[in-house]
Amino acid sequence: METNSIQATDTELTATIITPAELLEHWQGHRKLSRKVIEAFPEDQLYAFSIGGMRPFAQLAMEMIVLSAPGIRGIAFGDWTFGEPALDFETPPPATKEELLTLWDQVTDYINLLWPQIPLSRFHEVDKAYGMYEGSIYSLLLYTIDNEIHHRGQGYVYLRALGIEPPAFWDR
Repeated sequence: METNSIQATDTELTATIITPAELLEHWQGHRKLSRKVIEAFPEDQLYAFSIGGMRPFAQLAMEMIVLSAPGIRGIAFGDWTFGEPALDFETPPPATKEELLTLWDQVTDYINLLWPQIPLSRFHEVDKAYGMYEGSIYSLLLYTIDNEIHHRGQGYVYLRALGIEPPAFWDR
């Protein structure tokens, strides 16, 4: 029996299914929709409402922020921290919905600022995100996007339970 192995070559890495610009557009489309979910919550319910012991959506949104801001810095430079404001897994959400949306927008701008600085080869490098999660840069980025989709889905359930129609999931 013959064993065929597949090995990536530089030529294969130049064959593109999605460009970095398209990947950024995809990610920012998800972020745009997640922002609409934050906006849809009444402020008091954003910080208090939960189902079955799950965290309130403000905490879920903060997790998305904490993964994205230090995440884009780690993706770009290998430094998985974020300094001002300090953002890590212990950082509580801002006190108001307006402040949460402002922080969300700051992170969006930060992603757009750092994205063009990422060398194409960086996406295939292996790194240890936040000192804990080892993987290729593209897989760590996809995890960040998947995590956001997962938590946004929880937000949709919360909104429906509150009698609020969530934003159309395709409206990115």
